[in-house]
Amino acid sequence: MTFDDIKNSYSQLAETEKTNLTIFKRQIFRIGTLRLFVVVACVALCYYLWGNMLAVIADLLVGLIIFMCLAKYHNKLFAKKKYAEIIINNAENELKGLNYDFTAFDGANEMVDSTHSFSYDLDLFGNRSFFQSINRTVTEYGKNALIKTFVRPFDTKLKIIDRQQAIKELSTKNELITRFRAKGMMVEDRNLDIKNFPKQFNYSKPISTTFWRFMPFIAPVLFFTFLGLCIANVSPFAVWTVVTCWSILLILSLIPFKYIQNKVSLITKKVDTLKAFATLFRMIESEKFDSPRLLEIQQTVSKNDGAAKAINQLDKLSNNLDQSFSMIGSAILNPIFFWNVIYTLKIEKWITKHEEDLDKWFDALAEFDSLISLGLFAYNHADYVYPQVADKFQFEAKGLGHPLINKDLCVRNDLSVSRRAFFIVVTGANMAGKSTYLRTVGINHVLACTGAPVCAESMTFYPCHLVTNLRTSDSLNDNESYFFAELKRLKMIIDRLQLGEELFIILDEILKGTNSEDKEKGSIALIKQLISLNSNGIIATHDLLLGNLEQEFPDNIKNYCFEADIKNDHLSFSYKIREGIAQNMNACFLMKKMGITGL
Repeated sequence: MTFDDIKNSYSQLAETEKTNLTIFKRQIFRIGTLRLFVVVACVALCYYLWGNMLAVIADLLVGLIIFMCLAKYHNKLFAKKKYAEIIINNAENELKGLNYDFTAFDGANEMVDSTHSFSYDLDLFGNRSFFQSINRTVTEYGKNALIKTFVRPFDTKLKIIDRQQAIKELSTKNELITRFRAKGMMVEDRNLDIKNFPKQFNYSKPISTTFWRFMPFIAPVLFFTFLGLCIANVSPFAVWTVVTCWSILLILSLIPFKYIQNKVSLITKKVDTLKAFATLFRMIESEKFDSPRLLEIQQTVSKNDGAAKAINQLDKLSNNLDQSFSMIGSAILNPIFFWNVIYTLKIEKWITKHEEDLDKWFDALAEFDSLISLGLFAYNHADYVYPQVADKFQFEAKGLGHPLINKDLCVRNDLSVSRRAFFIVVTGANMAGKSTYLRTVGINHVLACTGAPVCAESMTFYPCHLVTNLRTSDSLNDNESYFFAELKRLKMIIDRLQLGEELFIILDEILKGTNSEDKEKGSIALIKQLISLNSNGIIATHDLLLGNLEQEFPDNIKNYCFEADIKNDHLSFSYKIREGIAQNMNACFLMKKMGITGL
């Protein structure tokens, strides 16, 4: 599928739903008008039939039934209208996203963390971040699962391949993705803490004691026995006996009222949200999947009658419990049948049965929601490739590009690190492309470890842990200098290597916070230490003397550069990586061109 095909698919989807939206709006207007007509006609007919009370009552009942049916249909039309509006909005946002405008999506600003191994350096979170470009989750659980995927990417070959298969399959199910996202966005209170509500429900005092478990059987037997005696006129006091029995049962039914009310307040709103989530579970249960990971998610939400069916059962139980607070419930259902006790016990039983299932269901939903985002990412980037996962260290890539750089402007480069220990030392002028290259390698490594396709023509990688040091910052709160913050970062890397952790290390301008001579000695010593610890990575620097290390360690270091080409007093950049050490530096040239110096 070409880029134009992808754009056209969203444009056509938006146009189709706009047509449907126009139809729904017309139908809503007509039904609203018809409802008004029914009310007016009913009132007029009542006025005309006022002398015949039975006819008036019949008119009111028929009018009420028709009005309620129209109201129910009206609500369905409003739901269809909202669904169409969401799909249109989503399609238009995807078109903006294809043009690198991701402002409509959540970038998880709360996850910006300068202490993380790589997320801060790679602009993973926040406004205009990579996460913002990829996040299409519709539940808080899904968002958290997607965040976790990027913060702690997978490091085993089997898990990555499983996810590649799942993402690849979802990328072909655009209709499922469209429906899932739209239905998910129709759920109100998507941030509600659903998973923990069984614990909250059980914290309140249970009523499942022996007394209350038997009262729903005893109460109706007592009441109908006395009522039968009253009808049979066995005793002149039979009526008073029935009234007394009803009064005693009423008082007993009120004893657990406080506990039941507390439970109802805990469950009512959550059940409404659960019912909305049931639609998403049903979509997962009913879809046909082939990839092992998606089948496992489907099996999880299908166990014990299935999540959707179980949630609908809870919804019915909750509705029945609500009836106990109505006038009929308080006067008849509770004292005679202990209706409130029956359905509280049933809900307690449901929660006992499904408490563990809820955790599993929502964990599965969270993973599926996060995979939907990655599947949509794969659909939107049909020219990306799924990388091969190596069994031992290797990072080979052809045509590697950064996903956030406009594809028409992105200059792609290669990478080859085929053995351990091995470092690429990248030198070059300011603005020549060193930092962008480092971030390009880093973000594609993270993408590959999530199982997603990468921005490359081909790529083979080993899923070791990524650690970067590209933009160390000082800390006023911790009274910490820039230089000391960088030393702490480097110490963290050394410690992890000494503990045997396999790392892919990306460093930009080592020891920026000290003088040139000290920086040179320290940088050389650090690189030698990293090689001795059998590690791999890329180091970018302005210090050309570091290029001499290739002669000392020919099997462990390779020099590459990004050149600034100065010709006829004009500065240009190719942004293409080349072998060797940079020959041209541009700081003095730029300062002169800008009139800062007279050099």
